[in-house]
Amino acid sequence: MLILLPPSEGKTAPTSGPPVELEALSHPELTAARRKVGTALAAASSRRDALRLLGVGPSIAPQVASNTTLWSNPTAAAARVYSGVLYEAAGAQSWEGDELARAGERVRIISGLWGAVSPADHIPTYRLNMCVALPRVGPLTALWRATLSASLDPIVADSLVIDCRSADYASVWKAPRGALTVRVAELKEGRRKVASHTAKFARGLLTGALVRAERTPRDADEVAGLAESLPAVVAVELADSTITLVTA
Repeated sequence: MLILLPPSEGKTAPTSGPPVELEALSHPELTAARRKVGTALAAASSRRDALRLLGVGPSIAPQVASNTTLWSNPTAAAARVYSGVLYEAAGAQSWEGDELARAGERVRIISGLWGAVSPADHIPTYRLNMCVALPRVGPLTALWRATLSASLDPIVADSLVIDCRSADYASVWKAPRGALTVRVAELKEGRRKVASHTAKFARGLLTGALVRAERTPRDADEVAGLAESLPAVVAVELADSTITLVTA
């Protein structure tokens, strides 16, 4: 089983820990691309027009400033660094021991900076969206679209793939035929509407349950059975290669 996640904009900056070791991250064959992107990010973040280049507002300036020291910043497990709604709902910051090891095997986070990392990989905090085009690199979507298949295709052969990515991150690597895409619908006053914030929350709940499961689900029906027990999920629907979580 492989669970595909987006990163989160919200991050908790490590206060201690060694700098990132690119060769020690999952998929070391991505080292050259990661170094290219990280070096370009550090340079772009030191420019006067850094906020415009990275597509962020003035409130994000401190995070952009930390990009300039990317290679010397302290690191922690990605499960502790990513701290947005999805990761909070998954309980990622509490993963330790066997749970963190299972997450390291079962989860890949698709990232504009790292390409793909596991929750157990040690990374620094950073600010970079997949939609950005960096000077001397170009659009990150194009770079990773040309790079990730060689890394991810071999590890999903004959595996159940559960895709929780948002559209921007899904665009850089096409999940294999039969992958289970996770959709979320919110039930309000008897009517369904497209979920946004609650979609991240529900996908996080499902991710946490899948990581904590000692026995790996074998198919979509077993994933649906697990999802039915999640808090706030009132219905689960399977259709083609999509699982829809209906929340209240």
